[in-house]
Amino acid sequence: MSAIQSPCTLVCSIDMKSGFCFGCGRTRDEISGWMAYSHQERSQIMQGLPARLETVEQKPRRETRRKRLAREKAEAQ
Repeated sequence: MSAIQSPCTLVCSIDMKSGFCFGCGRTRDEISGWMAYSHQERSQIMQGLPARLETVEQKPRRETRRKRLAREKAEAQ
């Protein structure tokens, strides 16, 4: 069984209207319980994250660490 990587983008702030994290789209309960979820539960949550992120009121104003590292890696190649 392959592990599912955390969707965390290191932007840990919850949109008060939707209840979803601005960075990853998970709820507080999903974030805190992530390690206890089964592979199937994580997969199910991961599939819904893009749609959730469309519903947040505002987007993060800064580039996330993961995006910056990915951009720097791509620039170096």
